[in-house]
Amino acid sequence: MRIATFNINGVKARAEAVTAWLDSSKPDVALLQEIKSQDEGFPRALFEDRGYRVETHGQKGFNGVAILSRLPLEDVTRGLPGDESDEQARWIEATVIGTRPVRVCDLYLPNGNPAPGPKFDYKLAWMERLKARAAALLATEEPIIIAGDYNVIPQVEDAKRPEVWREDALFRPESRAAFRRIANLGFTEAFRTRVSGPGHYSFWDYQAGAWDRDDGIRIDHLLMSPQAADLLNDCWIEKDMRGREKPSDHVPVWVDIAA
Repeated sequence: MRIATFNINGVKARAEAVTAWLDSSKPDVALLQEIKSQDEGFPRALFEDRGYRVETHGQKGFNGVAILSRLPLEDVTRGLPGDESDEQARWIEATVIGTRPVRVCDLYLPNGNPAPGPKFDYKLAWMERLKARAAALLATEEPIIIAGDYNVIPQVEDAKRPEVWREDALFRPESRAAFRRIANLGFTEAFRTRVSGPGHYSFWDYQAGAWDRDDGIRIDHLLMSPQAADLLNDCWIEKDMRGREKPSDHVPVWVDIAA
C-alpha cells in the first residue's frame, strides 16, 4: 500500500495539478491538506472518476483535509477530539482496508504565527489534544499512521537556513518540544528511518526565489505506530512536484507499507 500526504494549497486552484499527479504517481491513499473548500463544494467527481473514494472535512476558504482512497474505507471520523468549540477543519481519520487494516489520520496542524500570541497558544493547545488522541490510538495496538502538514521543523537539519526561522512558530522550541512529546509516545518518524542528513525538504515558499535556491524546510511528516513501522518498506519526498506547472508550495511525502 502506497500512502502520500500532500498539502495542495487549494483544491480548486490546484485541481489540474493534483489530478495529473494522481494519474502519474497513482497513490493508493492520498491524504490532502488545505483543500480550502466546504464539503459540498469539493470537486468529488474529479477523483471518483479516477477510482477514489472521497472523504472530506472542509470549511469555506481555509484549512480543510481530505482522504482519497482506491481501497475501501471504514469508520471515518472528523475533527480532533478534546475541544467541541473548535470549528477549524484540521483532522480526519479512517481505516483503510488493504491486506490488513491501517488507521490513517490526516492533519493540518495550525501554523501558530505570529508567536508569541493567541495563534501560537492555539497551536500548542491543538498539539496537546493531538498528543492525547495519539496516545489513545497507540493503545489500540493497531497499525496507525498520523500524517500531514505538521507546521513543525523538527531539527536544525530540516531547514536550509535555520537561523531565519529561529523565532517562527514552526521552529520555536515550544513547537519542536511538543512534536517530540508526541513522537516519543512510541511513534516512528517514517522519513528519518530511511534518510538522514540535511538537504531534504517538503516546502519552499513562493517568495524570494526559495525554490530556485532550494531554500526549503521539512514540515510534512508521517508518524507510525510500532505496528505500522513494522510494515514500512520505504519513505520518500516527491521533490520534483514543486517544479511543475502551478505547483503547491508543498510536495508529497510517501510511505510504502506491506499492507
